Amino acid sequence: MQTWQMQEAKARMSEVVKRAQDQPQDITLHGKSVAVVISRETFDRLSQSQGSLVDFMRRSPLYEANDIAFERDRSLTREVAF
Repeated sequence: MQTWQMQEAKARMSEVVKRAQDQPQDITLHGKSVAVVISRETFDRLSQSQGSLVDFMRRSPLYEANDIAFERDRSLTREVAF
């Protein structure tokens, strides 16, 4: 991943976008990464709907299990000073 300072990325936006077709481009501000420019193809692949949480839970091997026992932690609560 190539890293660009914000000021340089602004000045060379066309090049940043073109290079993002091959690999993500990291944008930094004051030495800290603040953004990543990626290709549309990569964005579409990463943002595809994976289904809802309910669908995910229904695909779980434990979905039909009725004999799952959850143990409760019976330890005392801790004292908190306000």
